[in-house]
Amino acid sequence: MSSLSIGMTLFTIVLTLIVALMMIPVLVWLERRVAGIIQDRKGPNRTNVFGFRLGGVVQSFADVLKLVFKEEYYPNHIKNGKWIYILAPSITFISALLAFMIIPFADNLVIDKESYIIQALPIDYGVLWYLVIGGVGIIGIIFGGWLSHNKYSLLGATRASSQMLGYELPLGLSVVAMIMTYGAIDFNSMVEWQSGVILGFIPAWGIIVQPFAGVIFIIAIFAETNRAPFNTVEGDSEIVAGHMSEYSAMKFAIYFMAEYIAMNSASAVVITIFFGGYTLPYLSTNTMKDNFDILIIAIMVVAPIIIYLAIRWIEKNNRVKSSMIDDGSRAFETKVFKIILIAKFIIIEVLGIVLLTMIDNPNIINSVVMILQIIIFIVKLLIFNIFFIVVRWTLPRFRFDQVQTLGWKYLLPISILNIIVTAIIIVGVS
Repeated sequence: MSSLSIGMTLFTIVLTLIVALMMIPVLVWLERRVAGIIQDRKGPNRTNVFGFRLGGVVQSFADVLKLVFKEEYYPNHIKNGKWIYILAPSITFISALLAFMIIPFADNLVIDKESYIIQALPIDYGVLWYLVIGGVGIIGIIFGGWLSHNKYSLLGATRASSQMLGYELPLGLSVVAMIMTYGAIDFNSMVEWQSGVILGFIPAWGIIVQPFAGVIFIIAIFAETNRAPFNTVEGDSEIVAGHMSEYSAMKFAIYFMAEYIAMNSASAVVITIFFGGYTLPYLSTNTMKDNFDILIIAIMVVAPIIIYLAIRWIEKNNRVKSSMIDDGSRAFETKVFKIILIAKFIIIEVLGIVLLTMIDNPNIINSVVMILQIIIFIVKLLIFNIFFIVVRWTLPRFRFDQVQTLGWKYLLPISILNIIVTAIIIVGVS
């Protein structure tokens, strides 16, 4: 194995870990800010380090420090299987993280005719890996609820397992319909299929080709990640914190982080299967490479517009009301952000000019296209995570019987019917 191969392998692993783990404080911040917007209030915006609030993101890091240094408490009634009780949060966390490791962030990078896959776990059965590993996380929830020796915790774990069974089937069947459509179980092949068009102009995204499978998958993935309106596992008004009731400090935090990593993984899978993955409509990998000069010029034109709008947004929102005492920290923070954004604008323009002089170097073109596809994927990931959050703070939580009824009586028959119709169409077309 060459040094470049080792370097690319390490790059993909580090990239995946950064996106998975560093996204947690960002998602916590988004959860609070979006909830504040929907409920017509402000989210956390006071915690700062040397006057820098980063829009409230610093509050997320403060919460992490609080949980790290908080005392670990184990109730005296937990005796049998205590080591599994302690291990349970890690099972859920590792399962969610491993499910994220098979997501491709960009098309294969070709350097000197050698291809490198931009995927932490380079396996060609990614969708099956996600279904299997994603289902393992429920074991950590069941162990946590059962070995807590608490009736509320046990009830939450029981709800989690029954909810998983009720939605695992329609989830899997919707994936089967997509496998039949794409003729592949590899995520990269699915994205490549979606880079085409239908009827000459409609993007061939999975959500357009298979709308019923897409809706079923998205609903089922909400239930699988225990997100509202399917968060009956930890219904605060009924079973306190569910399977997490007897956990404190970092053990609680690990469960908490596992939920956000699972949400992130679910968003990544939905994007990859149904929303074109790391590609944009009419911009396949080959199209970006063939029109590299036009692409760079477009970025040089659009980037200053985005940076200008970002500066205006910061100036508008990063201010203290006239009725409040101002120590000048907000103005200083705004000034620093403006300098950083202007510096980014200059860097982008200079890089654009340099890249336009190197359009004859295929290695440079392939590398830049890879970076752009990673950015496209992360932006899509953030958008779908925001969708997760908006749904949570918009819809009321379903009753547990309603959750089960929806899964077994509606989604399961529709997903079976969808497979039958898909099979008929595929056979008829071929």
